[in-house]
Amino acid sequence: MLELAILGFLYDAPLHGYELRKRITALTGHVRPVAESTLYPAIKRLEKAGFLMRATEPGAVAAPRHVLTLTDDGRSELRRRLADPAARDITDENRWFTVLAFLRHLDDPAAQAAVLRRRLAFLQEPTSFFYDGDRPLRAEEPDDPFRRGVLAIARATSRAELDWLHDTLALLDD
Repeated sequence: MLELAILGFLYDAPLHGYELRKRITALTGHVRPVAESTLYPAIKRLEKAGFLMRATEPGAVAAPRHVLTLTDDGRSELRRRLADPAARDITDENRWFTVLAFLRHLDDPAAQAAVLRRRLAFLQEPTSFFYDGDRPLRAEEPDDPFRRGVLAIARATSRAELDWLHDTLALLDD
């Protein structure tokens, strides 16, 4: 997901590493903070693969800054990853938000809709965080008010996302 976020943010505009890290942290940092020790090796992998270029610019005060730019191959790679996200990119909420943040870069509305339909299918499967044997518990069932809270919040979030998915799919299908 880190590589997808790097490609996605650089698709919009060239950025230096510090600004890129700030944007990724704003998107995912509340769940998975981005450390320099993680970000810079990912940047180097993408650079080695030919998906981005690095140019050195003079620093405003002292050290020079490395500005990162997406290559044409990098743009193609981002669109490829968006068109066919891995199953866990669809099912894991935090990974899904990263896909969703950049799905606009996938130019084909039918391809966008296909990704949204995969998420819709996942959300329509009966599931819960808590079970009675093999049966998923509904929000009203646990005696524990905290578990009821988890289930009630998850239900509200899922309903909001389902509404948004249906509305957006209707727009894309027009």
